[in-house]
Amino acid sequence: MSFKTQMIRLDEIAKINPARKVLKGKKVDFVDMAALPQNSRDIIKGNVDQRIAKGAGAHFRNYDTLLARITPCLENGKTAQVRCLEDDAIAEGSTEFIVLCGIDEKDNDFIYYLCRDSEFRKYAIGRMEGTSGRQRVSWQSIAAYQFQCPEQAVRVRNSKVLTLLDDRITLLRETNLTLEAIAQALFKSWFVDFEPVRAKKEGRKPEGMDAETAALFPDRFQQSELCEIPKGWTSNVIKELLNRPNISKRFTKAQVLRYGAIPVYEQGVSILLGYHNDVPTCNASPENPMFIFGDHTCVTKLSCQPFDISQNVILLNGSMRNTIWTYYAIQGKQKFEEYRRHWMELIVKNVVVPSIPICNRFAEIVLPLQLKIEANEKTIQALSNLRDTLLPRLISGQIRLPDAAEKIEEVIA
Repeated sequence: MSFKTQMIRLDEIAKINPARKVLKGKKVDFVDMAALPQNSRDIIKGNVDQRIAKGAGAHFRNYDTLLARITPCLENGKTAQVRCLEDDAIAEGSTEFIVLCGIDEKDNDFIYYLCRDSEFRKYAIGRMEGTSGRQRVSWQSIAAYQFQCPEQAVRVRNSKVLTLLDDRITLLRETNLTLEAIAQALFKSWFVDFEPVRAKKEGRKPEGMDAETAALFPDRFQQSELCEIPKGWTSNVIKELLNRPNISKRFTKAQVLRYGAIPVYEQGVSILLGYHNDVPTCNASPENPMFIFGDHTCVTKLSCQPFDISQNVILLNGSMRNTIWTYYAIQGKQKFEEYRRHWMELIVKNVVVPSIPICNRFAEIVLPLQLKIEANEKTIQALSNLRDTLLPRLISGQIRLPDAAEKIEEVIA
Protein backbone atom coordinates (compact mmCIF):
# COMPACT_ATOMS: atom_id res chain seq x y z
CA MET A 1 0.00 0.00 0.00
CA SER A 2 1.30 3.49 -0.84
CA PHE A 3 0.04 6.90 0.16
CA LYS A 4 -1.09 9.65 -2.14
CA THR A 5 1.67 12.04 -3.14
CA GLN A 6 1.97 15.11 -5.30
CA MET A 7 4.88 16.73 -7.10
CA ILE A 8 5.91 19.94 -5.32
CA ARG A 9 8.89 22.25 -4.91
CA LEU A 10 10.81 22.13 -1.64
CA ASP A 11 10.04 25.76 -0.86
CA GLU A 12 6.31 24.92 -0.78
CA ILE A 13 6.84 23.23 2.61
CA ALA A 14 10.23 24.64 3.67
CA LYS A 15 11.75 28.00 4.48
CA ILE A 16 15.21 28.43 2.98
CA ASN A 17 17.60 30.55 5.08
CA PRO A 18 14.80 31.72 7.41
CA ALA A 19 15.22 35.00 9.27
CA ARG A 20 17.11 34.41 12.51
CA LYS A 21 18.64 37.35 14.39
CA VAL A 22 21.56 37.53 16.80
CA LEU A 23 22.89 40.54 18.69
CA LYS A 24 26.15 41.68 17.09
CA GLY A 25 28.97 41.96 19.60
CA LYS A 26 27.38 39.47 22.00
CA LYS A 27 28.62 35.94 22.65
CA VAL A 28 26.70 33.27 20.78
CA ASP A 29 27.10 29.58 20.05
CA PHE A 30 29.02 29.06 16.82
CA VAL A 31 29.07 25.99 14.58
CA ASP A 32 31.79 25.79 11.95
CA MET A 33 31.98 23.35 9.06
CA ALA A 34 34.28 20.99 10.95
CA ALA A 35 31.60 20.49 13.61
CA LEU A 36 29.04 19.29 11.08
CA PRO A 37 28.93 15.46 11.16
CA GLN A 38 29.13 13.28 8.07
CA ASN A 39 26.12 11.07 7.47
CA SER A 40 24.66 11.48 10.94
CA ARG A 41 22.08 13.80 12.45
CA ASP A 42 23.49 15.40 15.57
CA ILE A 43 26.20 17.99 16.20
CA ILE A 44 28.27 17.08 19.25
CA LYS A 45 27.84 19.75 21.92
CA GLY A 46 31.57 19.74 22.62
CA ASN A 47 32.17 20.86 19.03
CA VAL A 48 30.08 24.03 19.46
CA ASP A 49 32.22 27.12 20.11
CA GLN A 50 31.39 30.42 21.79
CA ARG A 51 32.20 33.48 19.67
CA ILE A 52 31.33 37.13 19.39
CA ALA A 53 28.43 37.45 16.95
CA LYS A 54 29.30 39.23 13.72
CA GLY A 55 25.85 39.09 12.19
CA ALA A 56 27.26 37.41 9.06
CA GLY A 57 26.95 33.77 8.06
CA ALA A 58 24.16 31.33 8.79
CA HIS A 59 21.80 31.74 11.74
CA PHE A 60 19.71 28.91 13.10
CA ARG A 61 17.92 27.43 16.08
CA ASN A 62 17.02 23.93 17.29
CA TYR A 63 15.39 21.64 14.71
CA ASP A 64 16.67 23.68 11.75
CA THR A 65 18.60 21.69 9.14
CA LEU A 66 22.14 22.73 8.21
CA LEU A 67 23.14 21.74 4.68
CA ALA A 68 26.77 22.18 3.57
CA ARG A 69 26.65 23.83 0.15
CA ILE A 70 30.34 23.71 -0.82
CA THR A 71 32.48 20.94 -2.27
CA PRO A 72 33.59 18.47 -0.93
CA CYS A 73 31.44 18.87 2.20
CA LEU A 74 28.16 18.40 0.34
CA GLU A 75 29.43 15.26 -1.39
CA ASN A 76 30.67 13.92 1.95
CA GLY A 77 27.20 14.10 3.50
CA LYS A 78 27.65 17.03 5.87
CA THR A 79 24.01 17.63 6.73
CA ALA A 80 22.78 17.94 10.32
CA GLN A 81 19.70 18.83 12.29
CA VAL A 82 20.41 21.30 15.09
CA ARG A 83 19.54 19.83 18.50
CA CYS A 84 22.46 21.06 20.61
CA LEU A 85 21.36 24.58 21.59
CA GLU A 86 19.58 25.93 24.62
CA ASP A 87 15.85 26.48 24.25
CA ASP A 88 15.05 29.48 22.02
CA ALA A 89 18.77 30.19 21.45
CA ILE A 90 19.92 31.44 18.04
CA ALA A 91 23.39 30.36 16.92
CA GLU A 92 25.73 31.56 14.21
CA GLY A 93 27.58 29.36 11.76
CA SER A 94 29.63 29.04 8.61
CA THR A 95 28.71 31.11 5.58
CA GLU A 96 28.80 27.80 3.68
CA PHE A 97 25.61 26.53 5.34
CA ILE A 98 22.15 26.63 3.83
CA VAL A 99 19.55 26.64 6.62
CA LEU A 100 16.17 24.97 6.16
CA CYS A 101 13.12 24.54 8.36
CA GLY A 102 9.45 23.77 7.92
CA ILE A 103 6.93 26.44 7.04
CA ASP A 104 4.95 24.36 9.52
CA GLU A 105 7.25 23.22 12.37
CA LYS A 106 5.71 19.75 12.16
CA ASP A 107 7.72 19.29 8.96
CA ASN A 108 11.12 20.04 10.50
CA ASP A 109 12.10 16.39 10.82
CA PHE A 110 10.80 15.49 7.36
CA ILE A 111 12.84 18.29 5.77
CA TYR A 112 16.01 17.07 7.47
CA TYR A 113 15.50 13.51 6.21
CA LEU A 114 14.60 14.74 2.75
CA CYS A 115 17.98 16.53 2.65
CA ARG A 116 19.63 13.22 3.58
CA ASP A 117 17.93 11.37 0.71
CA SER A 118 20.30 10.23 -2.05
CA GLU A 119 18.08 11.70 -4.78
CA PHE A 120 18.17 15.12 -3.14
CA ARG A 121 21.94 14.98 -2.72
CA LYS A 122 22.39 13.90 -6.34
CA TYR A 123 20.24 16.86 -7.40
CA ALA A 124 22.18 19.34 -5.20
CA ILE A 125 25.59 18.07 -6.30
CA GLY A 126 24.53 18.25 -9.94
CA ARG A 127 23.74 21.96 -9.57
CA MET A 128 26.99 23.09 -8.01
CA GLU A 129 28.64 26.02 -9.76
CA GLY A 130 32.01 27.77 -9.63
CA THR A 131 35.66 26.95 -10.12
CA SER A 132 36.98 23.46 -9.51
CA GLY A 133 37.48 22.76 -5.81
CA ARG A 134 35.30 25.68 -4.70
CA GLN A 135 31.96 24.82 -6.21
CA ARG A 136 28.75 25.63 -4.39
CA VAL A 137 25.05 24.95 -4.80
CA SER A 138 22.82 28.02 -4.53
CA TRP A 139 19.92 28.30 -2.13
CA GLN A 140 17.71 29.08 -5.12
CA SER A 141 18.50 25.65 -6.61
CA ILE A 142 17.69 23.99 -3.30
CA ALA A 143 14.40 25.86 -3.08
CA ALA A 144 13.46 24.69 -6.59
CA TYR A 145 14.01 20.96 -5.85
CA GLN A 146 10.92 19.01 -6.97
CA PHE A 147 9.87 15.70 -5.43
CA GLN A 148 6.87 13.47 -4.82
CA CYS A 149 5.62 14.65 -1.44
CA PRO A 150 3.22 12.67 0.81
CA GLU A 151 0.47 14.41 2.75
CA GLN A 152 1.56 16.02 6.00
CA ALA A 153 0.15 13.36 8.35
CA VAL A 154 2.25 10.74 6.54
CA ARG A 155 5.31 13.01 6.54
CA VAL A 156 5.07 13.48 10.30
CA ARG A 157 4.45 9.80 11.13
CA ASN A 158 7.17 8.46 8.87
CA SER A 159 9.72 11.02 10.04
CA LYS A 160 9.11 9.89 13.62
CA VAL A 161 10.26 6.39 12.67
CA LEU A 162 13.57 7.74 11.37
CA THR A 163 13.87 10.04 14.39
CA LEU A 164 13.44 7.03 16.69
CA LEU A 165 16.41 5.35 15.02
CA ASP A 166 18.58 8.47 15.19
CA ASP A 167 17.65 9.04 18.84
CA ARG A 168 18.84 5.53 19.65
CA ILE A 169 22.05 6.07 17.66
CA THR A 170 22.70 9.34 19.52
CA LEU A 171 22.14 7.68 22.89
CA LEU A 172 24.63 4.92 22.04
CA ARG A 173 27.21 7.46 20.88
CA GLU A 174 26.78 9.47 24.06
CA THR A 175 27.16 6.27 26.09
CA ASN A 176 30.41 5.52 24.27
CA LEU A 177 31.71 9.02 24.98
CA THR A 178 30.94 8.48 28.67
CA LEU A 179 32.66 5.07 28.73
CA GLU A 180 35.72 6.51 27.01
CA ALA A 181 35.77 9.44 29.46
CA ILE A 182 35.74 6.96 32.36
CA ALA A 183 38.77 5.15 30.93
CA GLN A 184 40.62 8.40 30.32
CA ALA A 185 39.81 9.67 33.83
CA LEU A 186 41.16 6.47 35.38
CA PHE A 187 44.36 6.74 33.33
CA LYS A 188 44.82 10.35 34.40
CA SER A 189 44.26 9.49 38.06
CA TRP A 190 46.75 6.61 38.08
CA PHE A 191 49.41 7.64 35.59
CA VAL A 192 49.33 11.44 35.33
CA ASP A 193 48.19 12.73 38.73
CA PHE A 194 49.55 9.66 40.58
CA GLU A 195 46.63 9.84 43.02
CA PRO A 196 47.07 6.29 44.45
CA VAL A 197 50.77 6.98 45.15
CA ARG A 198 49.99 10.34 46.79
CA ALA A 199 47.32 8.73 48.96
CA LYS A 200 49.69 6.00 50.17
CA LYS A 201 52.43 8.54 50.81
CA GLU A 202 50.01 10.46 53.05
CA GLY A 203 48.95 7.28 54.84
CA ARG A 204 45.53 7.21 53.22
CA LYS A 205 43.83 4.32 51.44
CA PRO A 206 43.49 5.07 47.70
CA GLU A 207 39.86 5.87 46.95
CA GLY A 208 37.76 3.37 45.01
CA MET A 209 40.52 0.77 44.93
CA ASP A 210 40.72 -2.71 46.43
CA ALA A 211 43.67 -3.69 48.61
CA GLU A 212 45.19 -5.98 45.97
CA THR A 213 45.30 -3.19 43.38
CA ALA A 214 46.52 -0.61 45.91
CA ALA A 215 49.44 -2.91 46.80
CA LEU A 216 50.75 -2.58 43.24
CA PHE A 217 51.48 1.16 43.71
CA PRO A 218 54.54 2.53 45.54
CA ASP A 219 54.18 4.91 48.48
CA ARG A 220 56.86 7.47 47.54
CA PHE A 221 58.29 9.43 44.62
CA GLN A 222 61.67 9.77 42.95
CA GLN A 223 63.21 12.40 40.74
CA SER A 224 63.62 11.74 37.02
CA GLU A 225 64.71 13.78 34.03
CA LEU A 226 61.03 14.08 33.11
CA CYS A 227 59.49 15.05 36.47
CA GLU A 228 58.91 13.65 39.93
CA ILE A 229 57.58 10.14 39.32
CA PRO A 230 56.52 7.21 41.52
CA LYS A 231 59.35 5.13 42.99
CA GLY A 232 60.43 2.30 40.71
CA TRP A 233 58.73 3.72 37.62
CA THR A 234 60.73 4.88 34.60
CA SER A 235 60.34 7.16 31.60
CA ASN A 236 60.73 6.29 27.96
CA VAL A 237 60.24 7.83 24.52
CA ILE A 238 56.96 7.10 22.78
CA LYS A 239 58.30 5.21 19.80
CA GLU A 240 60.05 2.73 22.09
CA LEU A 241 56.60 1.71 23.41
CA LEU A 242 55.29 0.81 19.96
CA ASN A 243 55.44 -2.15 17.66
CA ARG A 244 54.08 -2.67 14.16
CA PRO A 245 52.71 -6.24 13.97
CA ASN A 246 52.54 -8.42 10.89
CA ILE A 247 49.11 -8.15 9.25
CA SER A 248 49.61 -10.12 6.07
CA LYS A 249 46.66 -12.43 6.70
CA ARG A 250 43.25 -12.02 5.08
CA PHE A 251 39.87 -12.96 6.45
CA THR A 252 38.17 -15.92 4.85
CA LYS A 253 34.44 -16.04 4.23
CA ALA A 254 34.22 -18.66 6.99
CA GLN A 255 35.72 -16.20 9.48
CA VAL A 256 33.28 -13.53 8.38
CA LEU A 257 30.42 -15.93 9.08
CA ARG A 258 31.93 -16.57 12.51
CA TYR A 259 32.58 -12.97 13.46
CA GLY A 260 29.76 -11.34 11.55
CA ALA A 261 30.37 -8.19 9.54
CA ILE A 262 33.98 -6.99 9.80
CA PRO A 263 34.74 -3.31 10.46
CA VAL A 264 37.04 -1.59 8.00
CA TYR A 265 38.95 1.37 9.42
CA GLU A 266 39.72 4.10 6.94
CA GLN A 267 41.63 7.32 7.55
CA GLY A 268 39.61 9.22 10.13
CA VAL A 269 38.18 5.90 11.37
CA SER A 270 35.19 5.59 9.09
CA ILE A 271 33.62 2.19 9.72
CA LEU A 272 32.19 0.06 6.96
CA LEU A 273 30.72 -3.35 7.71
CA GLY A 274 31.10 -6.18 5.25
CA TYR A 275 33.49 -8.69 3.73
CA HIS A 276 36.67 -7.29 2.20
CA ASN A 277 39.40 -9.48 0.74
CA ASP A 278 41.65 -6.81 -0.76
CA VAL A 279 42.93 -5.04 2.36
CA PRO A 280 45.18 -6.08 5.28
CA THR A 281 43.39 -7.84 8.11
CA CYS A 282 44.01 -7.83 11.85
CA ASN A 283 42.89 -10.65 14.12
CA ALA A 284 42.51 -8.41 17.15
CA SER A 285 40.81 -9.89 20.21
CA PRO A 286 40.30 -9.09 23.91
CA GLU A 287 43.55 -10.98 24.53
CA ASN A 288 45.33 -9.22 21.68
CA PRO A 289 43.98 -5.66 21.25
CA MET A 290 45.51 -3.34 18.67
CA PHE A 291 45.11 0.29 17.66
CA ILE A 292 45.15 2.42 14.55
CA PHE A 293 47.59 5.11 13.51
CA GLY A 294 46.03 7.32 10.80
CA ASP A 295 48.11 9.32 8.35
CA HIS A 296 46.38 12.59 9.27
CA THR A 297 44.56 11.75 12.50
CA CYS A 298 47.33 10.23 14.64
CA VAL A 299 46.33 7.42 17.02
CA THR A 300 42.60 7.20 16.53
CA LYS A 301 41.11 3.85 17.54
CA LEU A 302 41.61 0.98 19.98
CA SER A 303 40.02 -2.31 18.94
CA CYS A 304 39.55 -5.68 20.63
CA GLN A 305 37.75 -7.34 17.74
CA PRO A 306 38.86 -8.41 14.24
CA PHE A 307 39.04 -5.63 11.67
CA ASP A 308 40.44 -4.64 8.30
CA ILE A 309 42.39 -1.46 7.58
CA SER A 310 42.82 0.61 4.46
CA GLN A 311 46.19 1.54 3.01
CA ASN A 312 45.91 4.99 4.62
CA VAL A 313 46.33 3.74 8.18
CA ILE A 314 48.92 1.76 10.12
CA LEU A 315 48.33 -0.93 12.72
CA LEU A 316 50.24 -0.71 16.04
CA ASN A 317 50.36 -2.39 19.42
CA GLY A 318 52.39 -2.14 22.62
CA SER A 319 55.93 -3.47 22.59
CA MET A 320 56.93 -2.93 26.24
CA ARG A 321 53.59 -2.87 28.05
CA ASN A 322 50.13 -4.10 27.15
CA THR A 323 48.45 -2.39 24.22
CA ILE A 324 45.54 -0.90 26.17
CA TRP A 325 47.84 0.98 28.55
CA THR A 326 50.09 2.03 25.64
CA TYR A 327 47.12 3.39 23.69
CA TYR A 328 46.10 5.72 26.52
CA ALA A 329 49.72 6.60 27.33
CA ILE A 330 50.39 8.15 23.92
CA GLN A 331 47.00 9.80 23.33
CA GLY A 332 47.52 13.54 23.12
CA LYS A 333 51.31 13.17 23.18
CA GLN A 334 51.86 12.67 19.46
CA LYS A 335 53.54 15.26 17.29
CA PHE A 336 54.61 14.93 13.70
CA GLU A 337 56.67 16.94 11.23
CA GLU A 338 55.88 17.83 7.64
CA TYR A 339 52.92 16.67 5.58
CA ARG A 340 54.19 13.09 5.18
CA ARG A 341 53.58 11.27 8.44
CA HIS A 342 54.66 7.89 9.71
CA TRP A 343 54.60 6.27 13.12
CA MET A 344 58.41 6.17 13.27
CA GLU A 345 58.47 9.95 12.75
CA LEU A 346 57.07 10.52 16.22
CA ILE A 347 59.14 13.28 17.75
CA VAL A 348 61.09 11.93 20.71
CA LYS A 349 58.94 12.63 23.74
CA ASN A 350 59.02 10.92 27.12
CA VAL A 351 56.13 9.32 28.96
CA VAL A 352 56.04 7.89 32.47
CA VAL A 353 56.12 4.08 32.39
CA PRO A 354 54.79 2.15 35.43
CA SER A 355 55.39 -1.49 36.31
CA ILE A 356 53.93 -4.24 34.16
CA PRO A 357 51.48 -5.48 36.87
CA ILE A 358 49.96 -1.97 37.18
CA CYS A 359 49.64 -1.66 33.40
CA ASN A 360 47.94 -5.05 33.29
CA ARG A 361 45.55 -4.13 36.10
CA PHE A 362 44.58 -0.96 34.24
CA ALA A 363 43.91 -3.03 31.11
CA GLU A 364 41.74 -5.48 33.07
CA ILE A 365 39.53 -2.62 34.27
CA VAL A 366 39.32 -0.82 30.92
CA LEU A 367 38.80 -3.91 28.73
CA PRO A 368 35.07 -4.35 29.62
CA LEU A 369 34.51 -0.66 28.81
CA GLN A 370 36.20 -1.10 25.44
CA LEU A 371 34.20 -4.24 24.64
CA LYS A 372 30.98 -2.37 25.46
CA ILE A 373 32.06 0.52 23.23
CA GLU A 374 32.67 -1.86 20.33
CA ALA A 375 29.35 -3.65 20.88
CA ASN A 376 27.60 -0.27 20.81
CA GLU A 377 29.44 0.67 17.61
CA LYS A 378 28.19 -2.50 15.95
CA THR A 379 24.62 -1.66 17.00
CA ILE A 380 25.06 1.91 15.75
CA GLN A 381 26.15 0.60 12.35
CA ALA A 382 23.18 -1.77 12.14
CA LEU A 383 20.74 1.00 13.08
CA SER A 384 22.39 3.39 10.61
CA ASN A 385 22.08 0.83 7.81
CA LEU A 386 18.40 0.29 8.64
CA ARG A 387 17.74 4.03 8.76
CA ASP A 388 19.42 4.60 5.41
CA THR A 389 17.48 1.70 3.87
CA LEU A 390 14.14 2.95 5.14
CA LEU A 391 14.73 6.67 4.57
CA PRO A 392 13.90 6.97 0.84
CA ARG A 393 10.88 4.70 1.19
CA LEU A 394 9.49 6.55 4.20
CA ILE A 395 9.90 10.11 2.94
CA SER A 396 8.36 9.16 -0.42
CA GLY A 397 5.41 7.35 1.20
CA GLN A 398 6.31 4.06 -0.51
CA ILE A 399 6.28 2.07 2.71
CA ARG A 400 3.55 1.72 5.32
CA LEU A 401 4.41 2.79 8.85
CA PRO A 402 3.54 -0.56 10.52
CA ASP A 403 6.06 -2.33 8.26
CA ALA A 404 8.78 0.13 9.24
CA ALA A 405 7.98 -0.16 12.94
CA GLU A 406 8.33 -3.96 12.80
CA LYS A 407 11.79 -3.72 11.22
CA ILE A 408 12.94 -1.23 13.84
CA GLU A 409 11.78 -3.45 16.69
CA GLU A 410 13.73 -6.39 15.26
CA VAL A 411 17.00 -4.45 15.30
CA ILE A 412 16.60 -2.55 18.58
CA ALA A 413 15.36 -5.60 20.55
